Amino acid sequence: MLHQLLTLLSTPINRNKLSILNYHQVLPQLDPMRPWEPDTNKFDWQMSLLQRYFTPLSINEALDRIEAGTLPPKAVCVTLDDGYLNNLEFGLPILERYQIPATVFVASAFSQGDNMWNDRIIDLIASTASNAIDLNPVGLGNCVPKSTSGRRQLAARVIQQLKYLPINERLEKVDALYAANYNAQETRKMMLPEEISQLSRAGIEIGGHTHNHPILKEMDYQQQLEEVSQNKALLEQWTSRPVTGFAYPNGRLGKDMDEDGLAVVEQLGFRYAVSTDAGYTSKGSNPFALKRFTPWDGVPLKFHTRMVLNLMTKSAAI
Repeated sequence: MLHQLLTLLSTPINRNKLSILNYHQVLPQLDPMRPWEPDTNKFDWQMSLLQRYFTPLSINEALDRIEAGTLPPKAVCVTLDDGYLNNLEFGLPILERYQIPATVFVASAFSQGDNMWNDRIIDLIASTASNAIDLNPVGLGNCVPKSTSGRRQLAARVIQQLKYLPINERLEKVDALYAANYNAQETRKMMLPEEISQLSRAGIEIGGHTHNHPILKEMDYQQQLEEVSQNKALLEQWTSRPVTGFAYPNGRLGKDMDEDGLAVVEQLGFRYAVSTDAGYTSKGSNPFALKRFTPWDGVPLKFHTRMVLNLMTKSAAI
């Protein structure tokens, strides 16, 4: 009853506005080192709620509807970033169950068996058997986290320290951390090309996300062009389909990408690109800086409420 009332009250707010949701992983069970990532139970009830109270669309259909002035009320798109194997294994069956279109933005350098650099840091700090973790390669000495929360905070600190480094330097430091901690074992987390193709054949749109997942604003125009074009070419080769959508790594306009990044995406023939700046999409939105948000709530009513509140932001235009 409360969901129905919330839907009724929010109908005027929803007119001609599109929400784009931003996910990354769909885990088989909760991970205390990644409490922000939904497990299959949480993702299932979220998709069920979207199917019941909203109008899920693919991004391309939603953009067509916006251009034509026929966007339905409570329109929503689902996106997942990076290219995790669990998107195929656990996310796809749930999306298919509720007939919800989705887009997966893939960083292609991690589709050859290597994990994302930030996941490698999280997993290293989570799995180190001894109490002391050797972080001398990043200048943090030997650390002794006293709890899972402490390990999580330590991982976040290391990730933040490396995030804005040049790609090669970042990866070298992660390798050095593994070498200093006896090369802890890793489990493959990212899809291989044939798995990306499988996901595409299942009807999921595959979008670009750069090759190495750099912070584009830290690169010059030509470097950005090479990063994004290599990514696009590989994904089109693997899926045998055009790649028309793109997601900026990290994705905050002004901090992680700027007008050069938007121009690169437009030059390469993408139809749209999504950021991680919160808000909604409407007729006046910049197609190369569409806004997204992540509803973190673990309770259905709060999740539904946050979906409505997202549509009450002052402006969707860039």
